[in-house]
Amino acid sequence: MQFIYILPRWEGSATDGRILRDAITRRNLLKIPHGYYYLVDAGYTNENGFLAPYRGQRYHLNEWRDGYLPTNQEELFNMKHSPARNVIERCFGLLKMRWKILWNTYCYDISKNTDIITACALLHNLIRREMTIDPFEATLDVEMEQNFREAYDEGKHIEVIETLDQWTAWRDNLATEMFNS
Repeated sequence: MQFIYILPRWEGSATDGRILRDAITRRNLLKIPHGYYYLVDAGYTNENGFLAPYRGQRYHLNEWRDGYLPTNQEELFNMKHSPARNVIERCFGLLKMRWKILWNTYCYDISKNTDIITACALLHNLIRREMTIDPFEATLDVEMEQNFREAYDEGKHIEVIETLDQWTAWRDNLATEMFNS
């Protein structure tokens, strides 16, 4: 529930893929170490370092109510992907609840908006780090962050965004393995 990279200068009408491509080519680029990935929504393509849900399959949590069970591996994958993606949405929701100024930043010029968004995200992270309630959760966060940091610091990260057959096959194998178990 913390922000690890923010890029606030884009208009709301820009496509997710365009922003992502910009983020990995900037001087302060978004680094994705090999062997790690980010969960993304259906606005992105499934590509190396970015694990997207299957399109054309049930996805949203409300589609799993009333005891409906997945009938194939893609539905199961999406059923597991959706709550994990909801953590990301909850993080944005919490940010907007905490910082009401984010509700209408259109009153300011673009450079001021960028500063406001960046400051709010940094303060959000500070609060999450310093005011944790569950020490067990904090221990897990430190452990996961250390593993990620080690891979990140090795300097081996994804430098090009492209759809790869191997990445799609990896997602298919993951979905099959989940469905079979």
